[in-house]
Amino acid sequence: MTVSAVFEPGTVLHYPYLWHWQDAQGETEGRKDRPVAVAVLFVGRDGQDYVLLLPLTTQKPAEGRQAIEIPATEKPRAALDQNRSQWLMLDEYNLDPVKGSYYLRQSAVTGQFSKAFMQTVLEQFRSLFPQARRVARHP
Repeated sequence: MTVSAVFEPGTVLHYPYLWHWQDAQGETEGRKDRPVAVAVLFVGRDGQDYVLLLPLTTQKPAEGRQAIEIPATEKPRAALDQNRSQWLMLDEYNLDPVKGSYYLRQSAVTGQFSKAFMQTVLEQFRSLFPQARRVARHP
């Protein structure tokens, strides 16, 4: 089975997410593994398969940030703590090439958001995409 066969939109996994502000400070590694959701898989202009990852956080997003709160019905599907509020950030993402990605090979899949929830997420993300801040990973 290929790595890309494991991922589909809504797959939740633990991944060393590199926040945009960390990248801007010159950091190259995420400080800790955190839950992220696969938003889309796509083939880049270079012919490589890429995965676009959106971070989850328990920190209430600051004013002006774009996020969607995870509904209680989605938390068990994604193996998230039912007792904590959590948000899926929509205004930044990590982009990682599937082939040869150390980060993706080491990431543990924990759950799967529903297709209905992901449809809502992707509609909101697409409306923000031109302004979203990305951090690209390199194998």
